[in-house]
Parts: sequence; structure tokens; C-alpha cells
Amino acid sequence: MRDAASPAAGGGRGRFITVEGIEGAGKSTHVRQLVADLAALGLDVAATREPGGTAAAEAVRQLLLSDAVADWLPISEALLHYAARRDHVERTVEPALAAGRWVVSDRFADSTMAYQGYGQHLGPDVVARLHTLILGEFQPDLTLILDLDVDAGLDRVRRRSPLCDRYERMDRDFHERVRAGFLEIAEHNPGRCRVINAADPPEVVTAAVRRAVRGRLHLDLPG
Repeated sequence: MRDAASPAAGGGRGRFITVEGIEGAGKSTHVRQLVADLAALGLDVAATREPGGTAAAEAVRQLLLSDAVADWLPISEALLHYAARRDHVERTVEPALAAGRWVVSDRFADSTMAYQGYGQHLGPDVVARLHTLILGEFQPDLTLILDLDVDAGLDRVRRRSPLCDRYERMDRDFHERVRAGFLEIAEHNPGRCRVINAADPPEVVTAAVRRAVRGRLHLDLPG
């Protein structure tokens, strides 16, 4: 499976943007805004999410986020995420890109690296090998990492809804490791990743997202 940005894909190929971050960082809000911005430019754009994006992957999502199983082994959890991801890429993301559509995903492989690799101590090398086994060199064209203090993020989650999913209920130390993992991912992938301060007001975050997309993908976005 080739890189989303591979020159061999041809000039008509779409682009793949992922939005990452800890719980409460505002990913879903900024995915919606980015999709609207891209559509306003006349681009054919689709929003998707992980885990999810296909019927099979959505079923895995329910399994992972619910209390059906309270205590997965980290490797088992990572394998489930990658099973869902392979289905998502092969059935949804790759066909859209090949057809010239732009795809914006609320989470992708960096979440497995941060949550399982760092948060659950599985280790980044294990997750990296798993990625290569399942997806080869396939990576997004641009990854936006919305960075936020853990306490602020968890406070947003609690104010949004009293019903938290399994990840949202994990302890603060777990979320600190996840945040540190995302920042390390960005440090190791400076060409692909842009870190955005998600503590800023929404309009400031939106402007930063637009600048990142303009700079990396050379689009005439406003702001």
C-alpha cells in the first residue's frame, strides 16, 4: 500500500489530512471546519473517523470504546485498531484518494502510536512495526496535532457530557503519556506534522489550521 502523497499516484490523486490530539482537544470541531473550508474551494472532500469509517471498523469502535471488555492487553488493543484501520483505508480512504477526493480523518495511526505505544506502554517500535506490516508506507499528507494541557482537555470532556468512553475515563498519568507521545511523534515527523495550540480560542485555532494547510498543501485558504 503506497504513501498517500506518493508522486507515483498521479496528479489527479486526492490528499489525506488527519487531525490528532488528546481527549477534549477539539478535533471533531476542527475537522468539520476544515471540511467546510476545503469544500468552499470547490474540492470534493469527505470526513471520516477512527476507529470507524466502514461498517466493520465502526463495530470495532463500539467494542473498543464501550465496557464490553474492560481490560484489553495493549497488543490486543493495537491489533484491533489496525484491523479496523486496514478495513478503513482499503474500503474508504484509498478509493476516495484514487478518485481525486480529499479526505479529512478525525484520528488515524498516530492515535494508536500515542495511546497504545506511549499511553499503554506497548512501545513505539512495536506500533511502528505493526503499521508497516498492515499498511506498508501509507501515511497522511498532513497531520494536525491539536495540543492541550491534560487537565484542560479532561475538563472539556466532562463539561461536554457526563457519559465518558473507556479512554476518557483512564487516569491522568495515562493522558499525560498520550500527550507526550503526540509531541514526540511531531518531533520525529516535522515534514508531515504540525502542532497547534488547542488552548487558544476556536477562531485562533481555526486560523492556525488554515495556515498549516496552506503551508503544507499550498491551498488558498482564508485567514
